[in-house]
Amino acid sequence: MGINDREEIAPGIQAGSIASPVTSLRNFTGSWRSERPVYTPTDAPCHFGCPAHEEISAWLGLMASGNTRGAWEKLVETNPFPAISGRVCPHPCESSCHRGSYDSAVGIHNVERALGDLAIREEWTFPMMPSDHTLPPVAVVGAGPSGLSAAYQMRKRGYRVTVFEALSEAGGTIRSAIPSYRLDRKVLDSEVTRLFSTGILFRPRQRLGRDFSLEELESDYGAVFLAPGAQKSRNFDVGGTTPASMRHGLEILKEYQDIGQVPRWKKVVIVGGGNTALDLARVLLRTGSGEVHIITEESLPGQETTKEELMPGNPQEIARAISEGVTIHPNRAVNRLILQNDRVIGVELVHARKKHFPGTTGRDSFEGTESVMMADQIIPAIGQILSPDGLENIAHGRSRLTVDRNGFLTGSRRIFAAGDACPGGGTVSHAIGSACKAADAMNLFLSREVIPPDWEAKSPLPFENLNLNYFDFSSPMTPPVSSTEILSWDEPEESFSEEVARKEAGRCLSCGACLRCDNCWTLCPDNAVLKSSGTNRSPYILDYGFCKGCGICAHECPTGFIKMIPEP
Repeated sequence: MGINDREEIAPGIQAGSIASPVTSLRNFTGSWRSERPVYTPTDAPCHFGCPAHEEISAWLGLMASGNTRGAWEKLVETNPFPAISGRVCPHPCESSCHRGSYDSAVGIHNVERALGDLAIREEWTFPMMPSDHTLPPVAVVGAGPSGLSAAYQMRKRGYRVTVFEALSEAGGTIRSAIPSYRLDRKVLDSEVTRLFSTGILFRPRQRLGRDFSLEELESDYGAVFLAPGAQKSRNFDVGGTTPASMRHGLEILKEYQDIGQVPRWKKVVIVGGGNTALDLARVLLRTGSGEVHIITEESLPGQETTKEELMPGNPQEIARAISEGVTIHPNRAVNRLILQNDRVIGVELVHARKKHFPGTTGRDSFEGTESVMMADQIIPAIGQILSPDGLENIAHGRSRLTVDRNGFLTGSRRIFAAGDACPGGGTVSHAIGSACKAADAMNLFLSREVIPPDWEAKSPLPFENLNLNYFDFSSPMTPPVSSTEILSWDEPEESFSEEVARKEAGRCLSCGACLRCDNCWTLCPDNAVLKSSGTNRSPYILDYGFCKGCGICAHECPTGFIKMIPEP
């Protein structure tokens, strides 16, 4: 922000004359510059790396300043489940954190988890509008993280929301498949209870296609949000062979969550490299299976390869699985099943790195030697797809629902969708973020406003725009380790205390935001930076009547908040 340029020249000033007091203020030297500084807030890279689209640097800044309740309220503007995502998210935001290029990335997920746990202990409630009966009601199908996130976003805007769920409890896959050592059930119950306390109507044991139809929902509600998730395991066969005794990974995980036990095998092989494969392997060890092996076509973290060729599972969970005794065989593919009376007794593996051929599609080719591994059972955990039940008229046999970039279902009148049922999903944070974006579009639709073809494209602040001379090196805080056995069902780590979380939040570089450090105000040689006491986005105003465009303010800004642009 700046004061308009002034073109008048100070009267009465001639060469060789002595200036009278205050006459320098009448000599508007801003006409000398070829560039001008502007205060320009820019999104931090962690925001772009976050699948839930959280404004991370904003709530970290509030936390570091001591405004803990304000930090939580800022966080839950987009993510109503910080205690959950702080535990189960693979936190790609930290891979994007510029602090990682300086010393070590900020432990964002640890601060998020601490904030979520503090909100549960203090029984904080969501800032919420009263229900507006002039607004059309909204139906949500599916009470997983995507459906609950959409319900929250719409209820926050005053809509009356009804959530339909086929199971008896809300939570979706995070309840039915994620083990307790990754997510304590008390945490899940607390986050869900807070959400439903806002007035969202929950209707359990209501299955789409059995108890109601999409046509009925479209008739009774102003808009419908679909969040059925991906509940059907992908088909797995090797050379056309699928043994009758074969069971899928997600099925076994759900069985354990339902009845507390699963079969025991002396030696089991799991095929897949995602979190389902890792969770299953660790559950099998805890329930008494002997050797547990994971076969994955991808590479382990740390191997020299591209990001796309790495195992999709959470690197932290991969390390924990290995430390617990799971044997992972990277860069392997199952070439043949070895059967005896329709029972798997072993697998033939091909050992190779993936070999990509430019211009080709389909499965990558493998080259290498073959080996045999004997096993009692082989369990595929290669991902899930959309279950068509109740969705036959809109799924058309596809593995995912077809939506535009705002979550609007192709060919529908008033149906939106997000989460694992749509392309690009796979994590709890993505389910939350995609639902938040679709809910924004749904609100515009119900308000009879134009839904943009896509939200405005932006770019994160480049690392080189930071002035790191103003930041000290510091090591990240580490969460305390729980005093539990290696194969315990309890969480292996404890949450940060509020004090420790505040210290870790203080390591944030506040990329692209104003720190109110006064550098620009102090160092400007022309006193062209003025402090603002108003409600401007910046606490400073640039007086372009005197700014010569020297660029000192931009160069000395620690966070890249000031940019130099050509003079118009």
